This record gives sequence, C-alpha cells and structure tokens, in this order.
Amino acid sequence: MAAMTLVDATTPKLGRKRDLTRDPEILDATLEVLAETGYDGMTIDMVAARAKAGKATVYRRWASKGELVIDAVACMKSADIDFNKLPDTGTLRGDLVAMIKPHSIEDGAKKLKVMAGLVSLMTRQPELADAARAAIVGPRVKVNSIFLRRAIERGEIPADVDVELLSHVGGAMATHRTLMLGLPVDREFVLSIIDGVILPACGLRGAATAPPTKATTTERPSGPGYTRRG
Repeated sequence: MAAMTLVDATTPKLGRKRDLTRDPEILDATLEVLAETGYDGMTIDMVAARAKAGKATVYRRWASKGELVIDAVACMKSADIDFNKLPDTGTLRGDLVAMIKPHSIEDGAKKLKVMAGLVSLMTRQPELADAARAAIVGPRVKVNSIFLRRAIERGEIPADVDVELLSHVGGAMATHRTLMLGLPVDREFVLSIIDGVILPACGLRGAATAPPTKATTTERPSGPGYTRRG
C-alpha cells in the first residue's frame, strides 16, 4: 500500500490540453492593439479583452508580451498576394498598377501602423525586426523584384537596372509618408511613385497626370501610358 501511495503521489497530473483554435483570434487581436497603442502601451489584458479570451489562456501559450508580438508579426498574412497568379500585362507599369487594389492598400496601411507600433522594440530585439521585415516588407519587395526582372527579360528596361534598390523604393516611401508625415497611402500616391520614381529610374516615362493637350495627343507614345525616354 505504501508503494502504491508513493507512486500515486509522485505521478504528475496531466493538465488540460492547450486550445490552439484560439491562436488566430489572439494573434489578430495582438496586431490590432499593437497598431493602436504601440508596443510600450500594449498589455496582455488589452489583447485578451480584444480576443474575448482569458488572460490565463494567453499566458499559457505565450510567456511574455514580447513572445506574443513576435509570433503575431511572423504570422501576418499577405492575403492580397498570390505569387502563382501575379498580373502579367506585358509592361512594367501595367503590372505595378494592376497590384493597386483597395484591399491591398488597406492591408498595407495596417501593416505600416503595426510597424510604427514596433519601433521602440525593434532595436532591442533583432529577431522581431527580422520577423517584421519578412512579414511587412518582404512580400511587396518580392513582387516588385519579379516585375522588374520580367521587364529586363523582355527587353523593356536595361539589364543593369538596380532591381534590389528599386524593389524597396515604393515601400520605403510609403513608410516615410505614414510614419513621418502622418499621411495616408492611397492610389494616387502609389501611382505617383510608379510614374514619378520607379519608371524614370528604369529609363521609362510614366503616364501623364494632366489631361492631354493637342500637342501631347499627336505625340502620344505607344504603349499603355509611357515610353522609353531618350
């Protein structure tokens, strides 16, 4: 009997299985709170309340606020990007413009707000900076790189165009506009980057923003809104 009692007393009791079905809700709530308050102002209580979950439920899955935020950022989805079905219009401008969709603009704005909320933490936790780059910056950079390399392959732009640099330009300018100027990133702004920065850097002329005059109508370049400069 003593032996049986000893075994019973020392056998660990199994706890309740963790409910992983709540993870997406908690991670989405984390991103929402992070975008609204920033990392320093965010608390686990806020996240739990937003996700309609108990604080203990959150802590069973994530030991700290930092771990929760890293997971949430790493799981950010690029729902508007299907790399197997990217636009292929035959021109660089056509491809870039085809990616401007209301949902993609809203998604991009949300990600930039999340990035703004992470600024105070990114310098202290390099792994968070890596996760943010992969989730927020990486997908769009990859798309731009694909479009630019396509344009090089079909002879539309020179082979020595700096693909790496130009792939980051749009995102960098959108980040500056949102975080530093406090202005929205809308369709008009994205078009201005395409026509005023990216295409000229590739040796192409962007579409005119003003209505065509008689002179520009007779001298209109071939192609969808632009031609090679020079």
